Amino acid sequence: MNILDLLQGQMSDGVVEQLSNQIRSDKERTTAAANGIFATLVSALSRNVASPQGGSALLGALDRDHDGSVLDDIMGFLSAGNRPANTRAANGLGILDHVLGGKTDNVVQMVSKSSGLDLLKTGQLMQLLAPMVMGALGKAKRQENLDAGGLAGLLSGTVSKASQGRQDMGIIAKVLDADGDGNVMDDIAGMGMKMLGNMFKNR
Repeated sequence: MNILDLLQGQMSDGVVEQLSNQIRSDKERTTAAANGIFATLVSALSRNVASPQGGSALLGALDRDHDGSVLDDIMGFLSAGNRPANTRAANGLGILDHVLGGKTDNVVQMVSKSSGLDLLKTGQLMQLLAPMVMGALGKAKRQENLDAGGLAGLLSGTVSKASQGRQDMGIIAKVLDADGDGNVMDDIAGMGMKMLGNMFKNR
């Protein structure tokens, strides 16, 4: 199973249109930004579970809050008409804080720059998509009966496969390793933002 494939499979025309309407953007920029957000969050999760403590923490979060049911009705979830009873499952801001920590602003800058979506809309889209990422991982955990080691293998395998055909994954890794000075462009200068933007759009 590939988590990025699972997530991108959820992005039907209807879902993209609804996301675009909610953040008031066009479909092309929304799709480009969404692909960048998915790749970045999956990369960050893979790094987080590399330690035993991180793996245990993710396993606990999935068991408590993310059973994958959010993917059963994405349209309803996005319209707030079918929100999970567990509010933590839909708390995009809280998920981003746990997954990205102090790198959230860096990621917003990177995705905004590469997709052409402005910073505010990029941040809004990240909050909408974060529960989908955790839901996809929760669904995979449940279907495959994964433990912490299995989750780590699934995430690292997804990132490894994506890295084979996507040079942007190296840029994402650099952003996640950034020095925290708040200016992500200092950390990825010269790494080809136009190329990165085109890769996001073509996924």
